[in-house]
Amino acid sequence: MDFPKLKSIIEGMLFLAGDEGLTVKQIAEIVDHRPELVADALKEMQEDFERQQRGIQVVQIAGSYQLTTLGDHADYYQKMAYSPSRSSLSQAALETLAIVAYRQPITRVEIEEIRGVKSERAIQTLVNKDLIEETGRAEAIGRPILYGTTKSFLDYFGLPNLQALPEPELFEITENLEEETQLLFEKLDGRQLTFDDVD
Repeated sequence: MDFPKLKSIIEGMLFLAGDEGLTVKQIAEIVDHRPELVADALKEMQEDFERQQRGIQVVQIAGSYQLTTLGDHADYYQKMAYSPSRSSLSQAALETLAIVAYRQPITRVEIEEIRGVKSERAIQTLVNKDLIEETGRAEAIGRPILYGTTKSFLDYFGLPNLQALPEPELFEITENLEEETQLLFEKLDGRQLTFDDVD
């Protein structure tokens, strides 16, 4: 196997390994080459990425190698992470987010009792967008996960804290949940700040 191909294979392996990364020994066993050769390939990959001004880099963390983004670009990644497009959220996700915002900490079962339908997918969408997160476990049978909103939720809507949410009695979650959810987000949309305005 030639050296460029070895580097290409290692790059793909690091991509697949994600946050767990791979040690030189693990890579060497998979590609069936000496650890010294793998270490040389990793070093050259680091130099290649830097010289080519790539958007990713090869770093060693706690003995494992990973592909990571550049720290210099963190501001852009933060904007991307904290700017979930409202239009990309389904009505189910909007309803779920409104429920979590006002009733947190809350379990999935409690969310589903309010909405009257399964909400697992909506919850996962909101977790993936970093708008809600696991905040602990309820003291109930099976110790179900409790969910609450994140700092990203506050940042996105330009809220200093949860007390700055619109008055809950204006949007009490009843059978008119769909209409009230829309009203809630229309009110919140008017309070959004640009990221340049958010500390």
